[in-house]
Amino acid sequence: MIAALLAAAAVSATCDLEAPSGEAGCARAAVDALPMNAIQAVGTHNSYKMAIAPNEFATIRAANPKVAETLDYGHRPLPEQLDAGARQLEIDVVNDPGPGGLYATPLGYRVAGAKAVPYDFGPLKGPGLKVIHAPDVDYRSVCATFVACLTGVRAWSKAHPNHVPILIILNLKEDGVSLPGAVKPPLFDAAAMDGIDREIRSVFPESALVTPDQVQGRRATLHEAVAAGGWPTLREARGRVMFALDCPPDQVARYRQGRKVLEGRAAFVNIDETSPAAGYITLNEPKELSARIAAAVRAGIIVRTRADADTYEARANDTARQAAAFASGAQYVSTDYMRPDPRFGPYATKLPTGGTARRSPAAP
Repeated sequence: MIAALLAAAAVSATCDLEAPSGEAGCARAAVDALPMNAIQAVGTHNSYKMAIAPNEFATIRAANPKVAETLDYGHRPLPEQLDAGARQLEIDVVNDPGPGGLYATPLGYRVAGAKAVPYDFGPLKGPGLKVIHAPDVDYRSVCATFVACLTGVRAWSKAHPNHVPILIILNLKEDGVSLPGAVKPPLFDAAAMDGIDREIRSVFPESALVTPDQVQGRRATLHEAVAAGGWPTLREARGRVMFALDCPPDQVARYRQGRKVLEGRAAFVNIDETSPAAGYITLNEPKELSARIAAAVRAGIIVRTRADADTYEARANDTARQAAAFASGAQYVSTDYMRPDPRFGPYATKLPTGGTARRSPAAP
């Protein structure tokens, strides 16, 4: 803990933690001695999501303009986002057990008929976790399967071994749309929860991951370990990926399956700061929850918050929430706008000091 405090004091708040060593306050030895939870970086929300096809979007907008407005965004392929500086990604997965193919004929595409915009449904026809925002209506993804998304990240990571740890957040979707002919996604039962870990480890070897067991070490709980400075240093964590389930309590309980902490699991979980499994938490309202975010960061917990939501800030060019997110000290600040959407205006989210990653203003 003392070494971490000394390392943090030696690193300038304006230092880009991925830049080559040299400038004052950015000596590589001091930077690499920082614990990985002392960083702050930008990431993307629903990172896999493509824009809805124009004619299908028009149907949604006619039925519910307010909902349509919140869906009116899309992202580039994951490696391009990483090239642009994203160090946190968010992937929504749906369960597709047995023979698979539950999501291969979405309602929106069928309704569009001859006017449907082409899309490759081939990857959706087999079993395994699929990557979809809203089955039947917002189903187009830059990588249709979980393994495909992870494979792209793994290839990029191997080609850029100096990157700070990438956080990949998972949402487990169990709701469909209430329309005739729409699919009802299966629950994530014990087999599906095990399948999440299995698919992660089919792409990432243990040496490329930051896992709860690695961080907990010999401590009694993960909560105790992170409070005592158990996170790897940047030197140890560069080129690695950390997974976290951003899930409600019932899904977290199903993923833990009676474990005392997260023994053997590949991912951290979104859980109250006092839990034995506390190591990560999602606190998406940086203005309202600023004190809680800063306290969690000081307690050693990694926090993700959001700079914008539902296209509101982009349409209004409102940077107040973004400023609060960075000031809170949350390690990962998520956005839909790493670059402006020219339809809305100049709004974009970048680190205030520039670069890809900096020392968190809430770090000790």
